[in-house]
Amino acid sequence: THARPGGGPMHLSPRGGGDRTVFLFDRRREQADPDEKVLSYGKNNYRGFRSAVCQAFGISSDENFVITTTNRKEITEDNFKELVQDGVTLYLLQSVDQTLLSATKERIDFLPHYDTLVKSGMYEYYASEGQNPLPFALAELIDNSLSATARNTDIRSIQIKLLFDDSNGKPAVAVIDNGRGMTSKQLNNWAVYRLSKFTRQGDFESDHSGYVRPLPVPRSLNSDISYFGVGGKQAVFFVGQSARMISKPADSQDVHELVLSKEDFEKKEKNKEAIYCGFIRNRKPSDSTHITNDDERFLHNLILEERDKESFTAVIITGVQPDHMQYLKNYFHLWTRQLAHIYHYYIHGPKGNETNAVTKGVSPFNNIDIEISMFEKGKVPKIINLREIKDDMQTLYINTAADSFEFKALVDGDGIVEGIIRYHPFLYDKETFPDDPCFPRLNDDDEDDDCLIIEKGARGKRPIFECFWNGRLIPYTTVEDFDWCAPPKKRGLAPIECYNRISGTLFTNDKFQVSTNKLTFMDLELKLKDKNTLFTRIFNGQEQRMKIDREFALWLKDCHEKYDKQIKFTVFKGITTRTDLPSKRMQSPWAIYSSIEWDGKTFKTGQLVKTIKTLPIFYGSIEKFFLYGDHDGDIFATGGEVQIALEPQALYAEMKTVPISKLDRTVSDKAVKKYIEDEMARLPDKLSVTWPEGDELFPNETRLAGTPIGALRIEILNKKGEAMQKLPGTSHGGSKKLLVELKVILHSPAGNKEIISHISQHGGKWPYWFKKMENLQKLGNYTLKLQVVLNESNADTYAGRPLPSKTFKFTIVEGKAEKFSVGLLELPFRVGVPFNIPLELQDEFGHATQLTNDIKPILEASGLTLQYEELTAGANCIIKGVTAKGCVNSCQGKNFNLKVTLPGLKEDTQIFKIRLQPGPPYQLKVKPDSEILKIENGTAFPFQVEVLDESGNITAQPKLIVHCKFLGASNLPVYSVDCSNAGTNILTGPVIHVLNIKKDQMLKARIEIPSCKDVPPVEKMIKLLPSSHVARLQVLSMNGQKAIQIKHQDEINWVAGDIMHNLIFQMYDEGEREIHITPAMAEKIKVNWTPKINREQLMQGLLPDVKVPTSVKDVRYCLISYLDDHVSLESAFTIRPLPDEPKHIKCKLEGSNTLQLGEDLQGEIDVMITDQYGNQVQTVTSACTSYLGVAGPGLDKSNLQITWQESTFTMKVKGIRFKPCALGSKELCFAWREFSDFLRVNLTAGSPAKLQIMDWPELEKPVAVINGRELLKPLVVQLCDQWGNPSPEPNVKISLTKSSNLKIVPSNHQHRTDENGRANLGVISIHAPRGEHTLQLRASYNKIALECPVITFNVLPDPDKPIRLNVKYDKNASFPAGGTFPDFMVSVLSEDDNIIRNINPARISMKMWKGQGSGNRIPTDDKDFYNGHFHIFDLDQDKVIPERVGTYSIQFTFAMDKTNMLSSDQIIVEVVPNDPVRLLPDSLPATPAVSNVRTVTSRTLVKDLCLHIMDEYNNHTGVDLIGRVIAKIKSPNEDDTEIPQFQGKISSIEFPFDRGSAEIVSNLVLAENSPGRDSTEYILVFEPDLPALKKPLEPYRLSFMFYNDFKKQQQMATLTRERDQLSQSIGVYRNWFDTTNQLVNEMRCQVKEAETREIHLRNELRKHQIELPQTNTLQYVDSLIKQKMLDQDGLMKQPRRTCTLPNYPKGNQDILGKIAHLAQIEDNEAAKVISWHLASDMDCVVTLTTEAARSIFDETQGRQQVLPLDSIYKKTLPDWNRPLPHLRNGKICFRPVGNPVFARDLLTFPDNVEHCQTVFGMLLGDTIIIDNLDAANHYRKEVVKITHCPTLLTREGDRIRSNGKFGGLQNKAPPMDKLRGMVFGAPVPKLYSAFTGQIDLLQQYRAAVVKLDDVNKDLDLHLRSLNTPEMLKKKQELAEQEKSLMLIEQKLGMTPSDKVSELLLQPAILDMPDTPIPPKRMRKETVKKLYR
Repeated sequence: THARPGGGPMHLSPRGGGDRTVFLFDRRREQADPDEKVLSYGKNNYRGFRSAVCQAFGISSDENFVITTTNRKEITEDNFKELVQDGVTLYLLQSVDQTLLSATKERIDFLPHYDTLVKSGMYEYYASEGQNPLPFALAELIDNSLSATARNTDIRSIQIKLLFDDSNGKPAVAVIDNGRGMTSKQLNNWAVYRLSKFTRQGDFESDHSGYVRPLPVPRSLNSDISYFGVGGKQAVFFVGQSARMISKPADSQDVHELVLSKEDFEKKEKNKEAIYCGFIRNRKPSDSTHITNDDERFLHNLILEERDKESFTAVIITGVQPDHMQYLKNYFHLWTRQLAHIYHYYIHGPKGNETNAVTKGVSPFNNIDIEISMFEKGKVPKIINLREIKDDMQTLYINTAADSFEFKALVDGDGIVEGIIRYHPFLYDKETFPDDPCFPRLNDDDEDDDCLIIEKGARGKRPIFECFWNGRLIPYTTVEDFDWCAPPKKRGLAPIECYNRISGTLFTNDKFQVSTNKLTFMDLELKLKDKNTLFTRIFNGQEQRMKIDREFALWLKDCHEKYDKQIKFTVFKGITTRTDLPSKRMQSPWAIYSSIEWDGKTFKTGQLVKTIKTLPIFYGSIEKFFLYGDHDGDIFATGGEVQIALEPQALYAEMKTVPISKLDRTVSDKAVKKYIEDEMARLPDKLSVTWPEGDELFPNETRLAGTPIGALRIEILNKKGEAMQKLPGTSHGGSKKLLVELKVILHSPAGNKEIISHISQHGGKWPYWFKKMENLQKLGNYTLKLQVVLNESNADTYAGRPLPSKTFKFTIVEGKAEKFSVGLLELPFRVGVPFNIPLELQDEFGHATQLTNDIKPILEASGLTLQYEELTAGANCIIKGVTAKGCVNSCQGKNFNLKVTLPGLKEDTQIFKIRLQPGPPYQLKVKPDSEILKIENGTAFPFQVEVLDESGNITAQPKLIVHCKFLGASNLPVYSVDCSNAGTNILTGPVIHVLNIKKDQMLKARIEIPSCKDVPPVEKMIKLLPSSHVARLQVLSMNGQKAIQIKHQDEINWVAGDIMHNLIFQMYDEGEREIHITPAMAEKIKVNWTPKINREQLMQGLLPDVKVPTSVKDVRYCLISYLDDHVSLESAFTIRPLPDEPKHIKCKLEGSNTLQLGEDLQGEIDVMITDQYGNQVQTVTSACTSYLGVAGPGLDKSNLQITWQESTFTMKVKGIRFKPCALGSKELCFAWREFSDFLRVNLTAGSPAKLQIMDWPELEKPVAVINGRELLKPLVVQLCDQWGNPSPEPNVKISLTKSSNLKIVPSNHQHRTDENGRANLGVISIHAPRGEHTLQLRASYNKIALECPVITFNVLPDPDKPIRLNVKYDKNASFPAGGTFPDFMVSVLSEDDNIIRNINPARISMKMWKGQGSGNRIPTDDKDFYNGHFHIFDLDQDKVIPERVGTYSIQFTFAMDKTNMLSSDQIIVEVVPNDPVRLLPDSLPATPAVSNVRTVTSRTLVKDLCLHIMDEYNNHTGVDLIGRVIAKIKSPNEDDTEIPQFQGKISSIEFPFDRGSAEIVSNLVLAENSPGRDSTEYILVFEPDLPALKKPLEPYRLSFMFYNDFKKQQQMATLTRERDQLSQSIGVYRNWFDTTNQLVNEMRCQVKEAETREIHLRNELRKHQIELPQTNTLQYVDSLIKQKMLDQDGLMKQPRRTCTLPNYPKGNQDILGKIAHLAQIEDNEAAKVISWHLASDMDCVVTLTTEAARSIFDETQGRQQVLPLDSIYKKTLPDWNRPLPHLRNGKICFRPVGNPVFARDLLTFPDNVEHCQTVFGMLLGDTIIIDNLDAANHYRKEVVKITHCPTLLTREGDRIRSNGKFGGLQNKAPPMDKLRGMVFGAPVPKLYSAFTGQIDLLQQYRAAVVKLDDVNKDLDLHLRSLNTPEMLKKKQELAEQEKSLMLIEQKLGMTPSDKVSELLLQPAILDMPDTPIPPKRMRKETVKKLYR
């Protein structure tokens, strides 16, 4: 024992491998050590543990003290194993209830439960739904408190304290309750996330002391709402950053305190500490010494309050979020009301808060006090009890309802939903359905009076039902309606609007799933709307089995008639459409009525009425009533509208439509009539007009345009002469104002036109006034009108009467001329052509007028000479005959500004633009100007022609064509040109060409315009000169100084391949003058024999040299051409080649070039002599054959013949053959003189002579094969000739001969060779006994037997072939009925008697049947089978032993494939009874009915009853027990004192009990005149008294009926027998239906699982970018799998480096294989050099053990090298993760070149990675791969400076050994092909693995889809079978029998008994052959429930 330095916990002994560690606090005395001590203890007895504690703490053995848990449970011998677990904290105390003298810290772990993952998909966070989720977070904490206080008998106090007073620390929220509190273990459990109250039962000590489902209570108000182990943690960390849990259980002396904080979690994560570990502080109450932080000062007061509390729990949340704090402060009323809504029924009881109830019943829920208080600095605390809140929605619903409809629904058997629907009636003018503060309705009073008001549904769009779970509101789930309470499509018993006046509430029990934060139900609405859900009405507390839709409709009709205060519409008038409404949907249909009855009053058409709540108030008479809908008679309805004619009609004359609810029901007719008379009194009458500023307008006055009209002042006078500004009628709340409208109207022929319109209104200080009008300028007759109009509508009449008006008529005429404008001119204007200028004269306002005096106009324009003839005066003023002359520059004309002046006018000048165009043609102008013009023959001459007007302007006009005619020679052209567009053009045409001109010639040209005869023509003289262009081409060939002319189309002979030099040419013009060749002319000369021409030589007259063709067959055509714009010339000649001197020979083979070895070539070879170009030389003779020689490798010349062919001038060679040599292409050399040629022939193999095996190891060595396995590669044989060359001979038969004990698969022994002479015998598998066997091949060709090889096989046993099963288990174990099987260890053994590992457990199954099997045969009757998949070694603990005792057989089977099974030996087990549980008779006796009369038979209770002890499964047990059975009679009512007595007036009788049975031989008879109440049920109880049993047995109880009357007893006995028969029959039915329902549920689970699997796999495929269609999925998946497999095969067929070295057969699991096959390398260069480096090891076989290595050594007679891994010294092996030598301590010592890398890092291992790393670590060591030798030398040179350098290999194949040697053949790797296949293979491409994964996923998905389809079909088929007539009949029979049983029990006066359950206990009754058997676990649970 020693203490840890630093004062920490003391470690008392080293901790052993199996020890448990215990933390101990000594708290017996105050002066004890405050720190904990750690004790390690390994034994399992309390006495030894106590001694170890005494020794550790130095306590004497006789001192009294107790060891307790932190929950104050004393450690004893009985509970030591259970309580003292590893890591537990214990106290040493003087007594169990001793006060804790100082605080302790208890280590805890609160790792989240695995449900965190399992249920992580559920809706975890507080969704907002448009609301702040903070109240719902607080509700989670209240839930915990309600559950904690559920067992309180007095007040259940829950306090929420909002501590926002800064003077006491930082803000905090505290939730405190007086519940049962938590122990430290329970507090630990609370901290574990997702540890629900159900999960706590098994693995943890529950904070609810073992969960027991509460008994059903009204509205499920069972306080069982702390549920999932999630909400509390979520809530505290939603509200703040830290939570402090303080709790004290009722029976504890200690307070337990736990702090969880976000800051602490982050700190632990940062420090790499365990996050989910902490300490619970255990202290005495009111001890706050540990609170030292000022931010938590408020905790001192809270902890001080602990003193008076027996038990409590406080949750203190700190680090409150600022926005949460603001919300809690600002919306205190809102969120407290939400909490009052959530817990309404817990606060007020099942009936809710009935504030209108006369007497409120005492409710057990009145003891729940939820108090909320908020403390702020400087403010009075806000404190509210949720019971005091009166405006939560449920209170409003309850207290506005007139009646309610209660119902109940059963879902899936035990899911119970209670419901209530409340009716909120319509009262007079409004709905009473309460407003939800979250969804307020619009106030009708705020709507505009002109708007149509249609009564909206009272409930609006809100759903009917709010949903409560275990009595607590689930806020985000509502249910819209059910089919039976939804508005009907057709009119029902009640009006449709009644369905909008109902609200509802649903109360569910906890069988319905809610989200972990209790905000939403998972599937409530789905389950309730399921067709199997049964709704029943609850009336006066009793269920009524009637049609609920009919019941609801009748109730709603009754509510409507009884409570709605509506309007009765009478005197129907018809249906109309109201087009005045804006919404087309609401325009029809409207029913019209002429009378209504409302609130005891009748309103009719014509009745005077007044409105209320309208603006303004209306008075008038009723016209009609409107009601929306298609009605046809009297009807009650809400809403509706009334149409009112406003009175007095003379004043208003309008209709108003308002809701009927706005009629004043209190006003009298007299008051309305008086108002109408007062309104008629004042009406406007006339106008008074004055002109305060002059300019008065007199009637019918004539005025000049522009004369003003003066300002007007107007007064409106009534009949009394009083001025007025408004219409009378002040009671309308501001009557309509009067306005005066002024209009000036112009009367024109087109109609009257309003040109001035003004409206004046009367101000407070000014009258009606219009300003002066000065803009009257238009001529014509006018009217000025003054009219009184209404303010809003501008109407000039009111109530059918015109308002006052006044009119003035006057005329306006034009003034004198003041200005003028130029009228429309006639276009075009041309030089010298006269035109007119019209003028328009106007007065100052633009009115047309005339000149009154004589005026002479002045015309001016810059650049023009203008003249005119006269000015005409009068109505049309025109300046006539104006002419203009001047220069305009172009034929399009020119713009001029023409200025016209009329002297004497106010505006006397007008300037306007004119465009002056040239005049008509007047003369021709031709350029050039000279009279004689010179041109060359063959050219055209251009003339510039212009057409001019008289001012010299170029002019143009249509059809202006100029002609030119030439005179002086024949065939001269005529020129013409069109000048219509521009007036000028180039006059030209075809060339002028005169033939045979030798000298100059004169011509004349005449130019004229044919269309203008008055324009004179122009003539010109032309001199024509001879042409100087090329006319002739001549070619010559220079031979020395002599030139030979080559004429056109000449033929020339020349030597083939030679070149013709010195070709020249000459060119001449028309006058035969030689033309000097210029560069431009040279460009136009082309030749066809060369593309490249030397232009310099052409200019000298030299043509390019001509190359003569090399073949005599080619004749060259040579062409010289010249082409320019004037002429095309050419000259051509032909060159024919002649053969040259002999230079070559040519060989040609006639026939096939292939010959067999040993035979002559069939074809003949022709040899021809040619010149250097291959042209045959025909000058040779037959003498030339002597000079021909033939040679070639392996050529046999013994048969060679050479002959001369005169006809062809060739030599012929025969008799070519070869000696034995290499086959293939052979080159023959033919030589003649110094010339030679070569010819290739193909030498093939000779005739077949022997047979060889391809790619086979040495035949003399036996080949090792595993029995039953295929050979590693196919057996391929090849035909060969006598020299061993492969012979391609097809269809040669090959057969196999073998010994009789050797079996070959496949067994086909006959094969034929293919076209290559090869036969593939396939991959054969060998089946034979262990040892060597031979296989002989046989073949013959042309009836000659060929030489054939013999193969020797060494057959080894198969280590992977299962041959038997070995089962191990505890043979001393007992098998109690219903217990658990012991562990079975199942092994699969192979041929070599070793256990096969890595077997898939799913392939092993266990089968069990009752009885003893014979041998290994399994019974074929499936009924007794018990199947299940087991783990190979340790079977699942869930496998249950059969429940019936007897002998059972067990057999294990292993599925080798789909058809073959391997079975173990049968295991015989005896199932023995389990522990005694109850006392039961052989058969259940009938319910006795007895009386106390004299007759003994009437008093007899039971006869011959034999009782037995039964275990839980009704097996006989307890045969070794001896005791007694005591019979007593008891009453179900404990207060009943009249108990019948047995004969002899005794109250109990004893019977002996022996060997597990008690026989009651004598009858049990009541005493005559025994006491007892008539018609009362009593219980006969048989209680066993067995001293040997520790646990008491359940007694057997038999109910009987007691009567005082004999006759009545006889009748009741008959009824009792009927009851027993019915109970038995009902039991059978119920059991059958329960089993069927279980099967359906299981099938649904299978469907759900299959759907989940399908969705999961679809999502996985989506991650691989594989999208699947919704339809034809299977076909798509199949095609996709096929495509992927094709892609995969294609990938595998791509060429890839492979190791061709044959691997050693793995005849033993300890054989890994040859080193060449253990690794793969991707890089080719690295693979080559590493393979070469390890060449001597590549063939070595690696084994795990030396035994396996020795076995191989023996089998191969020592020929095979082996390496056992167990002989390797592993400490010297390199570290696989070691850095390269140039990296030391994480630093780079130098910068290497050549990319160095460890050779081992380039290896990949397909299997056995760890073993392979050992092998290659040893072989390669630290060998490094680098790029080249230079880089390697540099690297080694640098490395040796700091450390040892390993072997270096270069990618180019060089090696530097670790000692530094390099160079030489032994250090240079050969090429890859020289390694003979001993090379590491390349790994499979990565894409292959991707394809494999995708194919696997697709195949899984396909299986999932097929399974989903199958289970859906099975479920559908089963569900259909449940609705068959037979099933429905059985259900009906069960219902009838249950009804009959109920009636009989009512007659008997018995309470409904458990007779059915008792009957179900009898095994015989459960035996129904056609019942589908549910899964075993479900059956077991069912039976357990029945027993309970």
